[in-house]
Amino acid sequence: MGYRLLADAVMLVHFAFLAFVVVGGFLAWRWPWVIWPHLALAGWGFSTIVFSLRCPLTDVEDWAREHGGEQPLSGTGFIDHYLENVVYPERYTRQIQVLAAVVVAVSWAGVVVRRTSARRRSRASGRSGPATRTARRGSP
Repeated sequence: MGYRLLADAVMLVHFAFLAFVVVGGFLAWRWPWVIWPHLALAGWGFSTIVFSLRCPLTDVEDWAREHGGEQPLSGTGFIDHYLENVVYPERYTRQIQVLAAVVVAVSWAGVVVRRTSARRRSRASGRSGPATRTARRGSP
């Protein structure tokens, strides 16, 4: 029972990972620090597609399923097992990948635009950036 629960938990983490890879850049519009983990995880996601790498989360899920008495993901990857021919037909895989890449690119462009406009507003209001804000907070 514990291994099955672990396998299901890893599956949920994997879905969250995929969602973060696609939309994490938009979270960075609100929380700028999010861009750094997003860049790393999006880079990993991109490399799994380009270099046909197997995600370690899939290996952990397979291991837990086998130890829990279930079948592993039948030699396929997470996306092949849970998304292709379930959420969308396999023939659309390339289009889905391109769409995801476009969404990520748009989110990153938004990060750049938002940061640039924030800097312009900061300069226009006479503030010089985070150091000035910190100094002002400390003053009475």
